[in-house]
Amino acid sequence: MYAHPDDLHRARSVGGAAAPEFAAWLAFQNAVDREDGAVPRRYRELISVAVALVTQCAYCLDVHTAAARRHGVTPEELAETAFVTASVRAGGTLAHALLADRLYEGHGPGHAHHGPSAAAGSAAPSSASC
Repeated sequence: MYAHPDDLHRARSVGGAAAPEFAAWLAFQNAVDREDGAVPRRYRELISVAVALVTQCAYCLDVHTAAARRHGVTPEELAETAFVTASVRAGGTLAHALLADRLYEGHGPGHAHHGPSAAAGSAAPSSASC
């Protein structure tokens, strides 16, 4: 739950508990936030917003919508980014539906199961949960 925007200030204390990892992440973050890349910063922020929409990270949405605004992104660009993101996400769902269809057919009578449990040499359970 994103109940406290001030939680973002906790990043340094959490990072202090894993200093090498936090330093590496911060260096990576600084590299992708640079102004001199081939991808302009405003596009980087739109990409970041799109990813934050997919991952549903409220903190990322907060940080990157603010940065997008600072870098000149318009409300129309933000709205279109949201719909492009939703469309691509829906396309991913369709792609997985194609996989599900193929897997379903493979579970039919007379078809050998070729999933992970078959590769391990054991019989596939009749019902399983992920």
